[in-house]
Amino acid sequence: MDFAHRIIAWQKTHGRHDLPWQRTRDPYCIWLSEVMLQQTQVATVIPYYERFIHRFANVRALASAPDEAVMACWAGLGYYSRARNLHRCAQRIVGTHGGEFPRRAEQLAQLPGIGRSTAAAIAALAFGERAAILDGNVKRVLARHFAIDGYPGSSKVERVLWIRAESLLPAHEIEAYTQGLMDLGASVCARSRPICPVCPVSDTCVARREQTIGRLPAPRPATARPVRSATVLAMQDASGAVLLELRPPAGIWGGLLSLPEFEADATDDAIVAAVEARYGLLVALTEPLGGIRHEFTHYTYVMRPRCARVIGASAVAGSSLRRISGEELHTAPLPAPIRRLLVQLALPVLA
Repeated sequence: MDFAHRIIAWQKTHGRHDLPWQRTRDPYCIWLSEVMLQQTQVATVIPYYERFIHRFANVRALASAPDEAVMACWAGLGYYSRARNLHRCAQRIVGTHGGEFPRRAEQLAQLPGIGRSTAAAIAALAFGERAAILDGNVKRVLARHFAIDGYPGSSKVERVLWIRAESLLPAHEIEAYTQGLMDLGASVCARSRPICPVCPVSDTCVARREQTIGRLPAPRPATARPVRSATVLAMQDASGAVLLELRPPAGIWGGLLSLPEFEADATDDAIVAAVEARYGLLVALTEPLGGIRHEFTHYTYVMRPRCARVIGASAVAGSSLRRISGEELHTAPLPAPIRRLLVQLALPVLA
């Protein structure tokens, strides 16, 4: 049998069949799972997916939801631009397409947050369109099987991989083939310690034959990882609630609540003055704490946490900060590192 037919036969017997989004051909559920699975493991996604579906049962419910409710449901899953694009996409589907998902990959790829591979996965799994996918797992399978050298994220290598992916499409059973490629990359052709003896295409895998599995696909070229530092301030008011601010829609943790930021080397006097100027609050600072590192995809973020008590208000207009009590800590739309930081700080109301 050729490559595609072996993948299909293997998927039917050994592939995954019990994931929550595999129990339906509803494009909404498939779209949501595909977006959540971008750069995130299945085990991590499942509880988020189930909560999201429970909260927003269909595309119209998601489109009409407030931004903060969507971000709260996504909080902790990371890569928050996915959630913002998900919300925008739902609104576009309702507003432009009458609440119906386009059935063709080419049309789906024009929607916010849906790239070429995600569009193909939705079209194939929901509508049976013969379209090629090329996510990270599939790139690894193809790079090894056909000995395609070079970093798959480069435009030159990616073009080669797309040509290969499209040439392999079967005439029938595109759903099983698409799911099989995903399953193979996730469970057998893993980045480290692939299980070659159980792979359905191992006998024609060039990397296995030439013993080059360890170097394919080629890793991202090494570059110096920049470091960004900032002082983050955990302020508590007289009731013990922590004061947080809504971050801008774009950028780091866009649309989420987070601790106010200041320059990493800001003096106590500068922080106190900035709090009064920004929020109209008078605060008393505690001693500085040690830095906490958080790794983003392209840089390292070092937070230098400080704690403060609100001791009064100035003549400036009322604060724009949000009050979060201890009971709300685990449900508010907070980035996971900020939530963990607040727990680590063991503030009285949150302890």
